[in-house]
Amino acid sequence: MADMTDLADIFGQGGRLASCLANFAARPGQTAMADAVATALLGAAAEEEGAENKARILVVEAETGIGKTLAYLIPAVLSGKRVVISTATLNLQDQIIDKDLPLVEKVLAQKIGALCIKGRENYLCHYRWYQYCANPQLSLVDDPWVEKIDSWMKSTATGDRAELDWLSKKSGLWSKISCESNHCLGGDCPEASSCFVNQLRKKAGAAQLLIVNHHLFFSDLALRKAGFGELMPRYEAVIFDEAHHLENVASAFFGKSFSQYQLLDLLGDIERQARTDLSPAMQDSLLPSCSAMKMHLDAFARIFPGKAGRFFLQSLVDDLTQKVWREEVERLSVAISGLTDQLGGYAHGGESWHVLKKRAVMLHDTLRDIALFFDGKEHTFVHWYEKRERAVILSATPIEVAEELRANLYATVASCILTSATLSSGGSFTYIKERLGLDERALFLQFSSPFDYLNRTLLYIPEATFPEPTDADFLFRVGDRVLDILRLSQGRALVLCTSFKGMDFLAAFLEDARSYPVLVQGRASRNALLRTFREETHSVLLAVASFWEGVDVAGESLSCLIIEKLPFEVPSDPVIQARLERIREEGGKPFFDFQVPRAILALRQGVGRLMRSVTDRGVIAIMDVRLVKKGYGRVFMKSLPPSPITRTMGDIEQFYAESVHVKSN
Repeated sequence: MADMTDLADIFGQGGRLASCLANFAARPGQTAMADAVATALLGAAAEEEGAENKARILVVEAETGIGKTLAYLIPAVLSGKRVVISTATLNLQDQIIDKDLPLVEKVLAQKIGALCIKGRENYLCHYRWYQYCANPQLSLVDDPWVEKIDSWMKSTATGDRAELDWLSKKSGLWSKISCESNHCLGGDCPEASSCFVNQLRKKAGAAQLLIVNHHLFFSDLALRKAGFGELMPRYEAVIFDEAHHLENVASAFFGKSFSQYQLLDLLGDIERQARTDLSPAMQDSLLPSCSAMKMHLDAFARIFPGKAGRFFLQSLVDDLTQKVWREEVERLSVAISGLTDQLGGYAHGGESWHVLKKRAVMLHDTLRDIALFFDGKEHTFVHWYEKRERAVILSATPIEVAEELRANLYATVASCILTSATLSSGGSFTYIKERLGLDERALFLQFSSPFDYLNRTLLYIPEATFPEPTDADFLFRVGDRVLDILRLSQGRALVLCTSFKGMDFLAAFLEDARSYPVLVQGRASRNALLRTFREETHSVLLAVASFWEGVDVAGESLSCLIIEKLPFEVPSDPVIQARLERIREEGGKPFFDFQVPRAILALRQGVGRLMRSVTDRGVIAIMDVRLVKKGYGRVFMKSLPPSPITRTMGDIEQFYAESVHVKSN
């Protein structure tokens, strides 16, 4: 274990970080965060007998510019403990491995045993690949990837799909050859010795730092809870970066889901295995059962109304009557059960048939568990369905995950650190504390951005007569005003919308004006759009959803950030509705306790796209007068950076005129 007293020497002015980074400036917030992380990692866990929360928990909001990644990585390495670093995105995983850890190795002058672990579906499966290549029908299809993947197989050390930048995400090939758990033969696989996942597990056992994402982490946690083993070796501490995503991710993995996709995928695998392993006579017995199963599945899917979206399952049951719904579920359940029994008759064919039967049993049990929710089960889950263009998905999602986190996470590790640029709303951690089940034993710290928002930014909110988002002409007025702002900023703007409808409207509006190149989410890949946005300085990028986070465009290309309106979620989603109702039942105020804090966290993420370096400068324009007209607007305003506020276009014109003067000097 290294000496943590080295932290001041590492992070201080003239310290080891300064010697490795050009233009380094010591940040007190970074040093303080590193000290707090070190204390959380090395301090003793709570020792109270029967304590519900065993972990030493640290929650750190570190705004943009603090340098939080290094502030937790360096203490994690120096602690000598096995630590899991969990991120919300694969992009941040790659950044930590490719950029941050090499710097830490240089700073500490030591080699770090770190390993990036992604979900199984990211790795190629040798057995499935050889099966795919042996398919007699393959020669009848023009498959341009076979030769390229075969060549890559001979050189890759990881089998990670990320190395195949030429393989389109829309290609259906990868799902047929990847290491998905449903298809794994385990120790009976003839390719077990060369398996990329098995090799990864061996390496993980020797690594000090495991870099994963939240989906993989909670998948592992759910497996441990269910007693199905684990994906990762035992660890002593976990650090969650981008921790504001934890509730949503945990909800998915502590819940259950049954879909048409899953059952059709199973039937496709049964048919392929039958053609490979079984005699023509045996195929004639099994394949008609698969065809019949598809007919049962189609009939089941037809009972769901045609409208796409997410809906309460109870509403459908009420429309059909409980008797009819139960009959439909039982009909599909019996069909799956019959197919399961039939698969058991082919056990002599090898482990593949055991795996297929196991998948059928799990689908059968999951269907009944979700669909027959009215059989006296405790009201802790919301049962809902999603109707898509070509599929129906049934889900059961926990209304609250606080207890699950206390029992399955906080009680199982010595240290748990949660960090993000956005964890508070209105200066309070109340929302995140309640949603994630954190109590008084957790330490909460807040470090403001060191960027000079006061002198380098301007916050614009339209005048009092500007329409609210509910007004019929809101988008038209926003379009006019955005165009006025873009003329002053000379493009160089990221426009964030809360819906595809709003984005498409503004895109068409701006394209008609033809003032600057307009880039629109969905017309090219995320990376391609951001690359063009950086390179074409005076372009305008319009986007929704994921572009509110993780967009890091420093410099002149992003000199204006325009937000269409406050990012309140439409409360029609069944999970959101159930959580609002639970808060109401417990005497809370759903709008202020849930909807406002969530919108504030999303808004703060969006606003954080503007200032990415100390030299950045620009205008933040939020086109929603509710910020100043509604009482809750004060909480939003309190959550925003300390930018000077204006409600006149003349101030924006003056700001950009001064920016030109600053740049010329």
